[in-house]
Amino acid sequence: MRLPDALGDLTYSTLVHAGDTWPEMRESLETFVPQVKARVSPDRPFGVSLRISGDSARTLSEDAAERRRLKEWLDAQGLYVYTVNAFPQGAFKNRVVMEDVYEPDWSTDARAEYTCRVADVLAEITPDGVVPSIQTMPLAYKPKVTSEEYVQAFTRNVLDVAAHLVDLERRTGRRVVLAIEPEPFCYLETIAETVEYFDTRLFSGAASRHLARRAGLPLSEAPAALRRHLGIVLDMGHQCVEFDDLTASLDLLADHGVPIFKLQAAAALWVPTVGEREVAELERFTDTIYLSQTTQRAQDGTLQRFLNLSDAIAAWRADPRDDVEWRTHFHVPVFMDAIGPFRTTRPMIEDALRAHVATRQSAHLEIETYTWDVLPAHLKTGDVVDYVSRELEFVRDVVTRGAGSPQEGGRA
Repeated sequence: MRLPDALGDLTYSTLVHAGDTWPEMRESLETFVPQVKARVSPDRPFGVSLRISGDSARTLSEDAAERRRLKEWLDAQGLYVYTVNAFPQGAFKNRVVMEDVYEPDWSTDARAEYTCRVADVLAEITPDGVVPSIQTMPLAYKPKVTSEEYVQAFTRNVLDVAAHLVDLERRTGRRVVLAIEPEPFCYLETIAETVEYFDTRLFSGAASRHLARRAGLPLSEAPAALRRHLGIVLDMGHQCVEFDDLTASLDLLADHGVPIFKLQAAAALWVPTVGEREVAELERFTDTIYLSQTTQRAQDGTLQRFLNLSDAIAAWRADPRDDVEWRTHFHVPVFMDAIGPFRTTRPMIEDALRAHVATRQSAHLEIETYTWDVLPAHLKTGDVVDYVSRELEFVRDVVTRGAGSPQEGGRA
C-alpha cells in the first residue's frame, strides 16, 4: 500500500508462502495476497513483494504469455509489484535450508545470470512510475571467503549486473535497482562492513571504470550510475542481531551515500539476561529448517557469534554465565514486544521507523516474517493472513502516526 506523505510503499514478503516453483508461487499469490489486501487496503491499490526463485525466473523469462497473464491478473486485482525477493535462488520451503540459502553466491555466473533474468521480468511487469528493487543475498557465506580473488569475483559479477541494469534502462526506459542485504555470518554482516565495501569496491574509481567499459558510459557518468542502481536492503532484525544501533546505522549509510532501496521491518528474539530458565525455553526454537544466527554480548560489550541458536545453547551449558544477553535470528511477528520470558527487538524497529518518518530513508518498506510456518505451535493463534495483516497494520500505524507505539501490539 502507498503510505501518505511520501512515506513509501509498504507490503509483506511473499517469501512466507510456498513459492519454490512458479506454479507454487502463482497459487500462493492468488490464494493469500487478495485476502491480505481485503483486510488492509480494500479500496486502494496494494503493493506486492514477489518471491522469484531461480525456477520462477526461468519460467517467466521464457514465457511471454505467462508474464502477460501475471500482469493482467495483478491489474485486475488492484495489485502492483514494486520489489522482488531474489535472495534464495533455490528451494526455501519444506526442506532443511541452513547455509544452502546462500548458494549459488555472487562469485558464480549463475547468480548474476539469475539476477539479470529477474530484472528483465520486473521491467515488464511493474507499472509506470515504480522503480522496482531486487533484494539479493550478501555476496557470500563469510566462512567461504578466504581470498582476495573470491572478493574480486563477486564484486565483478555485481558490477556486471549493474551494467545490465544500466542497459536495461537505456533500452526500456525502466530503472531496476539491486539491493544487497547484510546478514549475520555473511561477507556483509554489519553496517560498518557494508559501508566499507561500498566505499572501497562498488563506489570506487576502479568500479566506475569497470562500469563505464561494460555499459558503454562516459567515465564521468559512471559514479552516478553506480549509486543509481546499487544499494542495500536494511533488515532491522539482522542488524539488531549484530547489535548495530539502527538509527546510527541509518546515519552512517547516509553519510557515505549508500542508498537504502528497501527498509525491512523484521523482529528478532532478544534475551536481555541469559539464565537456565531462558535457555530451557529457547530450546523450543531450535527445531527449524533455517539458520538461527545468534550473537552474545557480555556486559563489557564483547560480542561472540554463533551460527545457530543450538550452538549458543551448547556453549552456555558448557560455561553458564549470568552476565550476557542474546539476540537470535529467528523472525517473530513485529507487533509482539515479548514472547513468553523473552523480549523482541520491536523497540528498535519503532526507533528506525520514527527515523524514517523524520527523514525518508527509503521508498520501499516491507515486513519479512518468513518463519511463520516454523514458529513453535504455542505462538500460532491465527493463520498466516491474520499475522501478516496485523504486522502491516502495526507498521502502518507506527509510520503514519509518526511517533510512539500503536494500539496494536501484544505478547505471546
